[in-house]
Amino acid sequence: MRWTRTLPGAGLAALLAASSAHAEILIGLAAPMTGSMAWFGEQHQEALEAAAPEFEAAEQVIGEDIDVMIVDDFCNGEQAVAAAHKLVEAGVVFVGGHACSGAAIPASAVYEEAGVLMISSTATNPLLTERGLELIFRVVERDTKQAVMVADRLAEHGPEANIAIVHDGEAYGQGLAEATEAVLSARDIDPLIFDGIAPGRADYGDLLDRLEASEIEALFFSGYPTEAGLVIRQARARGQGFEMIGIDSLSSEYFWHMAGEAAEGVLFPSTKELRDSPDAASVVARFRDQGFEPEGFTLYNFAVFEVWSKAVQQASSADPETVARTLRENAFDTVLGKIGFDANGDVTGTDSFAWYVWKNDTYVPLDPMTASD
Repeated sequence: MRWTRTLPGAGLAALLAASSAHAEILIGLAAPMTGSMAWFGEQHQEALEAAAPEFEAAEQVIGEDIDVMIVDDFCNGEQAVAAAHKLVEAGVVFVGGHACSGAAIPASAVYEEAGVLMISSTATNPLLTERGLELIFRVVERDTKQAVMVADRLAEHGPEANIAIVHDGEAYGQGLAEATEAVLSARDIDPLIFDGIAPGRADYGDLLDRLEASEIEALFFSGYPTEAGLVIRQARARGQGFEMIGIDSLSSEYFWHMAGEAAEGVLFPSTKELRDSPDAASVVARFRDQGFEPEGFTLYNFAVFEVWSKAVQQASSADPETVARTLRENAFDTVLGKIGFDANGDVTGTDSFAWYVWKNDTYVPLDPMTASD
């Protein structure tokens, strides 16, 4: 395998000269490789590198080399579309990514039109797979599951509790916030505050003033680790003691780096921890041999490249339409267990989410016996 990386704005001619001299099949990775979400991109790239044996097995079946092109989508819709066009112009047949729903949704339209297969590990917004697209898949469950879990937790505070739902205005965060509000509304529970913030700020004092004035008891913050960390750190510095619930993006040490000790006790539903799973044991060892601890979404990222490689082997082809049919018609043994895909491209055969809590600078499974403490 050969590896090439390009950032938005990089010259395509130079990229092709580097990657296509010996290439017969080109695949892509699209993720945030720079900026505040670069930790997310690192997990994707480490997963890609760990999947080299799976790619080599596919190469042996199809008799062609597989080359990789990496693009930076910055977790941004416009940059994701630009990155998707770069991959399409370079001739990729498959893209692992995009990581963020706000990037994956617009980019997926580019791939569908161009006849390129895409599998995302972390884009959970339902819209990604609700548009009748034939070549778009994901290995993680949709936001619906998280919304029900968060609503259940918020409901434990009682129907008269002062609840706030705050999102970051991104497709991922806002979509999950709205889904959670809808679940609560069906139970006749109305949040006292439902609002969005502007991401990228250094101070959220105005939001905290509103939460304090409303005597908020529980805050569901639906957004990424940077803003979530700043909000809870600043809230605790002001002596505000509300319970904070986040979303699966908080399953990264980056959240603790932003929040410090204020992260202690923050709850969030996230993709299930797989490092102790027998299905993932050999792959976890592979990551650790690379000197990388596969936390957060890393193993889900690995599953994207693993399941594509296995579908290619089963189909004896890397043709996107052929591989897409193979994905829908079969089940595959992966680090996630045995999975398949439904007609929409949503994963089947896995239960993705569980509750976690931050304790002593790491996140651990929430003990159901102490869940109400």
